Amino acid sequence: MPAGARANLDSRWTILGALFLARTAMGFQFQSIASTAPFLIRDLQAGYAEIGTLIGLYMLPGVLIALPGGLFAGRFNDKSVCAAGLALMMLGGVLIGISHGYALAFAGRLLSGVGAVLFSLVLTKMVTDWFAGREIVFAMGVLLASWPFGIALGLLVQGTLAAALGWQAVMHGTAGLCALALVLVGAVYRPPPRSVAPIAVAAPRLALPPLAEMLPAIVAGILWGCFNLALVIFFSFAPSLMVEHGIAALAAASLTSTALWITMISVPLGGYLVERSGRPDAAIVVFCCVAGLALAALSLGALPALLCVVIGFSIGPPAGAIMALPARVLSPLNRPTGLGMFYTAYYTVVAFGPALAGLARDVSGTAAAAVLFGAALFAAGAPLLWAFAQLAAALQKGEGD
Repeated sequence: MPAGARANLDSRWTILGALFLARTAMGFQFQSIASTAPFLIRDLQAGYAEIGTLIGLYMLPGVLIALPGGLFAGRFNDKSVCAAGLALMMLGGVLIGISHGYALAFAGRLLSGVGAVLFSLVLTKMVTDWFAGREIVFAMGVLLASWPFGIALGLLVQGTLAAALGWQAVMHGTAGLCALALVLVGAVYRPPPRSVAPIAVAAPRLALPPLAEMLPAIVAGILWGCFNLALVIFFSFAPSLMVEHGIAALAAASLTSTALWITMISVPLGGYLVERSGRPDAAIVVFCCVAGLALAALSLGALPALLCVVIGFSIGPPAGAIMALPARVLSPLNRPTGLGMFYTAYYTVVAFGPALAGLARDVSGTAAAAVLFGAALFAAGAPLLWAFAQLAAALQKGEGD
């Protein structure tokens, strides 16, 4: 192997490590509202509905911002867009930290959410550019593991920090981590040697990808949204479901969090094993079905400890494989806007889906209905993947003609 090619391979993993650490800051910031909720309720005179709104604001902007963000990313280099996203996240954290009322905290969280959308979109493009065609499933698995790692880190330290130094210190701490991430990415990241010229140079106009590329990217985004919404439902409703079946609240929360800790191992390890097997589609179908069946069984109250472990391990292999789907249909030139469509579909599902789960809980009078809804979302992975495969095959056929 030529020395230059070997250096590029080494650079890929260094860059992936830097992006992992940078995305950890995003998970840490996302968790900060939930970890400091009792202090925010006291000092901002907010209710649980307002706290829930602040949590959701981190995701909601994606519905409107993801596509314009993709167009924006196509006009500027990746490092600039990444810096803009991290700067907004940092500023949002500072605004929440200095807020004395709910309105400013709302504005700060919204600003952080907009930055997080830009940041997520361009990070996905960065990893795709460096790993498309080789180890991309494993690379995506590693990147995705940073999110639960950041959340778990927040669960460990944010509550204690808020009690000792005040919740404002937690918010300023998230801003500081975003600043460190900005410096890290700025120092380490560089585009791959054979990257495509930015749209601003190659095609000086804002344009969506061709429909043949856009449709499978949207379907992949819906699939990723359903997969993540099922996880959100699991973490949100499984504890109360277990309480309904006679398990103590603390034990129920502990069992549910077990799955979160397992994902930090199962997502990168699953990505590696799927990459080695060469059968990512089979992994998506099989393990989504396993997760769905485990969640459905959990709704019956059977073997909750075992089922939480099964769910934690079964969500690992499909995660990186699903995130690698857009790379199969988006040309390098269309990746920014195509990923914008992907994330628009994803954020639409995860932003509005929890309300449907809550409605199912209210109408039925039991958390089992919401958990069964989550099981159905996992099971939807198989038909959605089939639809993606059909659209991808039609795209390849059209290119061949």
